[in-house]
Amino acid sequence: MQSPLLQHYGQTQVRDRMSLHGSKIAKIIMGPGQDLMARTGSMIAYEGLIDFNPNPPQLGQMARSWATGEGVPLMTATGQGELYLADYGKEVVVVQLAGEGLSVNGKNILAFDATLQWSIERVKGVSMLSGMGMFNVVIRGNGWVALTSKGTPVVLDTREAPTYVDTDALVGFTDGLSISPKRTARFGSLIGRGSGESFQLGFSGQGFVMVQPSEDARPAVSVRG
Repeated sequence: MQSPLLQHYGQTQVRDRMSLHGSKIAKIIMGPGQDLMARTGSMIAYEGLIDFNPNPPQLGQMARSWATGEGVPLMTATGQGELYLADYGKEVVVVQLAGEGLSVNGKNILAFDATLQWSIERVKGVSMLSGMGMFNVVIRGNGWVALTSKGTPVVLDTREAPTYVDTDALVGFTDGLSISPKRTARFGSLIGRGSGESFQLGFSGQGFVMVQPSEDARPAVSVRG
C-alpha cells in the first residue's frame, strides 16, 4: 500500500497527551504514570504495550453511588504507546482542564486522565422546577478530557448573555455556572419534540455550555423521581 492512502488517513504527528484524528477518533499518548479512564469498549486500536482493566477497584464505590442505576461504564488503560478511542462514530471533542471543573452528561464521556478528580453530582435547579433530580459527572483538576457529541456540537459562551438549552441536547458545561430553570408550559407543545421539553436550563457566568445537534429518546442527563 503506497503513500496516497497514508497521506490522507495515516497517523498524525501531534504529540499532545490527547488530540483528534479526524473528527471522530481521539488519540492519546500513553506513558508511565499517565493512566487513563476510558469508556468501556471504546478502544479501536493501539500501538505499544497497553493494558485494560474493565473493573478497576476505584470504581466500586462510585458504581454503588450512581443514583439512577444506568452508570458510566469505565475501564482503566495503562502502559506506553498510542491509544485510539471512538464511540460509534460520534464526534469527539478534546478539552484540557487547568484547575477548572466540567459537568458532563455521563453518556458523553469518552476518556479522561486518571489523575483528575471526578464525582456524580446533582445538577442544581432542576428539582426546583420539575420535582426530579438530574445528575452529571463532574470532573475537576488539571488534565485532559475527551467528550463525544452526536453530530458537530455548538459551544456557547455564557459570558455574552444568559444561555438557555434543551436538557435533551445538553452535553456539558463549566462547573460553577449559575443555573436557572425556565418553564415554558404554555408553549411546551411548540418548543422541542418531547414531553420532557417544557422547561429549559438557563446558564450564566464565566464559562461555556456545549450542546449537541441531537436529542436522544432517553434524557441526555440522568433523571429520577
